[in-house]
Amino acid sequence: MPGHPLPEPPATPHARPPRNGLTGGEALVRALAAHGVTQAFGIPGTHNLEIYRHLAAHRIDHLNPRHEQGAGYAADAYARVSGRPGVAITTTGPALLNIAAAVGQAYSDSVPLLVVSPGMPLHHPRQSTGLLHEMRSQTEALRGVAAVSHRVSSAEEIGVAVARAFTLFRTRRPRPVHIEIPLDLLTAVAPAGPVRTAPPLSPATADPQALSAAAAALRSAARPGIVLGGGARGAAAECLRLAVALDAPVVTSANGKGIVAETHPLSLGVSLHSRPVRRWLAERDVVLAVGTELAESDLWEPLPALGGTLVRADIDPAQMYAGPPADIPLVGDARHTLRSLLAVLPEAGGAHPEAHRAVAALREERNAGTRSQDAHLLPYLAAIAAVLPANAVLTSDSAQCCYYGAIPHLPVAPEGRYLHPTGFGTLGYALPAAIGAKTADPARPVVALSGDGGLQFSVQELATAVQLRLPLPVVVFDNGGYGEIRDEMASRGDRPTAVDLPPVDLPALARAYGGHGVRADSPEALAGALRRALDTPGPTLITVPQELPR
Repeated sequence: MPGHPLPEPPATPHARPPRNGLTGGEALVRALAAHGVTQAFGIPGTHNLEIYRHLAAHRIDHLNPRHEQGAGYAADAYARVSGRPGVAITTTGPALLNIAAAVGQAYSDSVPLLVVSPGMPLHHPRQSTGLLHEMRSQTEALRGVAAVSHRVSSAEEIGVAVARAFTLFRTRRPRPVHIEIPLDLLTAVAPAGPVRTAPPLSPATADPQALSAAAAALRSAARPGIVLGGGARGAAAECLRLAVALDAPVVTSANGKGIVAETHPLSLGVSLHSRPVRRWLAERDVVLAVGTELAESDLWEPLPALGGTLVRADIDPAQMYAGPPADIPLVGDARHTLRSLLAVLPEAGGAHPEAHRAVAALREERNAGTRSQDAHLLPYLAAIAAVLPANAVLTSDSAQCCYYGAIPHLPVAPEGRYLHPTGFGTLGYALPAAIGAKTADPARPVVALSGDGGLQFSVQELATAVQLRLPLPVVVFDNGGYGEIRDEMASRGDRPTAVDLPPVDLPALARAYGGHGVRADSPEALAGALRRALDTPGPTLITVPQELPR
């Protein structure tokens, strides 16, 4: 199996190098450790063994999921929960392509993911020679989904490439980076030299004139509104202070879920997809959008024309004219930008009952439009909310139970997290992401939410959770296939095709892997199963059978 650690003829010698230098593999691992990396994800293969040889000596733990795509999703969630870049190691060829979907998802969701792989030897001929895992260009393939794909050309460049990756993570919109090291450089010995590390940098600060203009617009706003995306997560306290100071309702993208507590009287939660909320947004005289693309994947249709002034705060200058262009651009770190705004805005306002009543009425209008469609999910989501503590992490899939159910209807507080694959919209994210989240913070409760179709893209990661003895509930809403696509076909008047999956006894499958599996036919049964699963070593797959309206 490509990329799997089966015995194969070695392509390069694996004898230990003399002590007077470092191999390229050790230079890489040393550079990762120097940047604070303590955890990596991946699967060893013939071509990356020189990397694996040195992990333990440099105190880098390693977790081996059952598929490279799972390694990528686990590293992605590790980054989101820990606040540190996730690191994944693959071997050449098919293994690298296996992780490409996870790289694309990390790019879409602005996640700092570093993927390291071997590549063909430094002077490998352009003409194919049939070398194991050979492909025409790994870097060209990864450039299509990563922010950067960098093939080093010397042993000295390995440390530079790692330092550059961490510099990009710290100074730009964080997105995935791929580093390829030619096979012969991994085993070649070179003088050790100093470890190169990313330089310390001050956070980017928005232009003072733009800050003054934004403050003036917000001070004079009669109908302000705030939109928060994932880029605002590091400024949660500032976002709440600003909303209260302005009496401004807050709506978030899926990646911004929980930055302001979704039970707060000014919070509209994740509801950019709601038509009443989109109408409300179009009527604002000033909208402050922080760390969000205002993308079609968040709104489920193009953004309506805004009638007022759009102030955009983002680390990425391209966001100032991507989608709706900013009338007032604030390019810089979200926390520092909002602190600068708060310094010149009055904070004595807020707590006006009429503002809270208006938000409550809008929330009710939002819910009325979807209540019949989501009614079958709401009692189960309420059961989950009743069991989980405020700091719980929920991982999500591209499933109806998530984007129709949990995202708008399961409240999350700032101390909690909800990890969802937005934009790129991959399937199979929830289970391996939950493993990565639990690895990042073992003491924190983590629950995976998925549909039966999406789960089966990465169901083999149950074996990983069993191996680690992680107390991990995996809640699967089973609608017998790809429910969303089934519904879309029906709405077009098409005959549903290839969307109904033969039933699988998923709890039995979990037990076959060595975990636990139960069926929850009621919200009360789900609550009880979830409580037990949070205290049971190993994963517990909880199936919730669903009869969706057709």
